[in-house]
Amino acid sequence: MMICDATDQEEPGKKNMNIEKLNTDFGIADHIKFMEGAGGLPFIKIDNDRATAVISVYAGQVLSYQPANESHNLMFLSEAAYYQAGKGIKGGAPICWPWFGPDPEQQGRPAHGFVRTRFWNVTKTGINADGDCEVTLGLTDSPETRSIWPHLFDLSLEITVGESLALELVTRNKTAQPVSITQALHTYFKIGDIEQVAIAGLEGAEYVDKTDNGIVKVQTGAVTIDREVDRIYRNAARELVIEDASLGRRIRILSRGSKTAVVWNPWAKISAEMGDLKDDDYERFVCVETANADLDVVEVPAGGEYRLAANYRIERDLAEVLKDIKSLQ
Repeated sequence: MMICDATDQEEPGKKNMNIEKLNTDFGIADHIKFMEGAGGLPFIKIDNDRATAVISVYAGQVLSYQPANESHNLMFLSEAAYYQAGKGIKGGAPICWPWFGPDPEQQGRPAHGFVRTRFWNVTKTGINADGDCEVTLGLTDSPETRSIWPHLFDLSLEITVGESLALELVTRNKTAQPVSITQALHTYFKIGDIEQVAIAGLEGAEYVDKTDNGIVKVQTGAVTIDREVDRIYRNAARELVIEDASLGRRIRILSRGSKTAVVWNPWAKISAEMGDLKDDDYERFVCVETANADLDVVEVPAGGEYRLAANYRIERDLAEVLKDIKSLQ
């Protein structure tokens, strides 16, 4: 196993992180490369025999993941996304932390917390025994974060890129008291046609319908989308499947440390109103989020840690695979 650990890395929070130094400290030839990405932000390009991926050091956010044998990305990334400090990047897998949704204390703080608009540190890179690439990003408290959320913390995102994409968000509480958080891996999945999508695994689950005054309802059958959907599912199954008929594939989501799943699609009106989405982008993505939200509040003990994890894998319909094989003969 090859591992590169943190050295005296440049202080986070600057757009012009030293790309050359990052490559010297953490780059791995032919596998992990640092580069200047959109908006001049530092990006990490992952390339191995199994998949490629792109990660933004700003926001600690995976932007792209594509298995080597797939013609389509797992993730949706808006062509109109903002790439600037203080703005979230629309697409990939944004991190919502230490709260999900609106400010729980109604103090005017940003929705979904503050880590998705901060520069993170690169703390470790490596290649594991299976040949998968591993990247760990970290963020710790500072006087600026404590003015927003008055707690000492050490947050890390462990990313593994191989035949599947694994994300593990680790919260370490450095205070002498328990700390309560809500959080989410707010992942945008690329799909071929929103009206040909079905999400399996939530049948019979209670959900909060945020498009209908927060009324609690019960899911009947698979989740399909033909209008704005914004739902928080309670006691969600660990395994969910997005059936993407248009692209002839399914996306399997396996979660750990989560009792909540969030399903979101803004539909036409909201998509057109968002400056960082194209008018018809709602047709090409669905968010299925691994979360601790609503009743699923996590208490991290003093000096303790909590792990929220998700694994994403693309599976193809047998008919589509056979069609591809036939085309090569």
